[in-house]
Parts: sequence; structure tokens; C-alpha cells
Amino acid sequence: QVQLVESGGGLVQAGGSLRLSCAASGKFFSINTMGWYRQAPGKERDVVATITNGGSANYTELVKGRFTISRDNAKKTVYLQMNNLKPDDTAVYYCNADITIWPRQYVYWGQGTQVTVSS
Repeated sequence: QVQLVESGGGLVQAGGSLRLSCAASGKFFSINTMGWYRQAPGKERDVVATITNGGSANYTELVKGRFTISRDNAKKTVYLQMNNLKPDDTAVYYCNADITIWPRQYVYWGQGTQVTVSS
């Protein structure tokens, strides 16, 4: 049973910082691309940032220069450092991972963690 467990959400004032973590557990062959998505009330879930197992990262334009995604392959963990947070960043943040359970690939989601930015 593969699980993604997130932590690090909370309430912060505009301009503040938070760091999200997501750890994968269970039996699998490899973790491929990992990412963070977010869903604000009444809106669709959108990608925030992704990172390959080689460390290549991509960001939505909305967070470039403010958020940094990273991963520790030995710890099977992906991080999202969020700086200069804005009220528009308020959302539930979900971790996502593309995982190989030989010979197939599966997509897994975390349970979500609330990030609230006050003005």
C-alpha cells in the first residue's frame, strides 16, 4: 500500500513563509516525477510545481521566484518552500507522485494540507 503523507500547512500572514513536506511510503520500484498541486474553494485543482527524479523543476508562472520545489530521493520526500506568500496562495495543497510498481506506473495523491494566507 503506497501512501503520501503531507505536513507543514498552516496559517501565515502575507509575506510570510511555509515549508510543505510529503513523504512516500510502501512497496514500490521507483518514484518518478513528484509535484505539488493546489485547490482553492470553488476552483479546480491546478499544478503548482513538479520535479523529476533527476531534479528538473517546473513552476506555474504564479509562483515563480517565490516557491521552490526540491526532493530527497533517499528519504522519498518532496518539499515545497513557499516564500512571500500572498492571500491568493490560500488553498488546499496536494502532493502528487508518479510511482512505478513494476511493470506499471501509478499516480498517487496525498490527503491535502491547508495553507491559509491572511492579508
